[in-house]
Amino acid sequence: MPGPDDTYIGYGQDWANVSNTPFREYKHWVHEGGISTPLIVHWPAGIPAALNSSLVCTPAHIIDIAATCVDLAGAKYPAKRGDTAITPLAGISLRPLFTGAQVHRPAPIFWEHEGNRAVRDGDWKLVAKGHDGPWELYNMTADRTELNNLAAQHKDITNRLATAWENWAVEAKAKPWPWDKTPPVQGGAAKSKSKNKSAKK
Repeated sequence: MPGPDDTYIGYGQDWANVSNTPFREYKHWVHEGGISTPLIVHWPAGIPAALNSSLVCTPAHIIDIAATCVDLAGAKYPAKRGDTAITPLAGISLRPLFTGAQVHRPAPIFWEHEGNRAVRDGDWKLVAKGHDGPWELYNMTADRTELNNLAAQHKDITNRLATAWENWAVEAKAKPWPWDKTPPVQGGAAKSKSKNKSAKK
């Protein structure tokens, strides 16, 4: 329970799940309970008064924030700084949502957090626990609480989204996984081991 200012206390997995009801899981996972966060936008000059207090359910991602700021500022995102190439913006501007329009997202939304994986494409979400957990497929319009895994019934969608995630993970440098790298064998240790084997013979 609460202690001095250097105390770190968590309230446990059970309460973490309860806190995100009705969504599954909690921070660290990429199921809805771990990634669903409201975005509150205040912009009287750009949001019509008729839309005040309205709720927009279009999925977005933190990668969209920078793209939105660049758009609203009327700026141009540079391709280079001096001779150094700059990583292109990954997200899209959310500005159309502020006026009741729709956004066009040319590619799915991808997640990777501590090995947990997900991809959202329209109504479909593919999600997995851990770097080697099985993929789970959900229709987010019909089942946002992620209770009915449809991966077996829709293998074509599962395979398509899994392939898209793998391609993205390599491009975004989420893969290769750091723990998959075999540590280099140091020459001294290897020689010592070899000598020991010879001695035993």
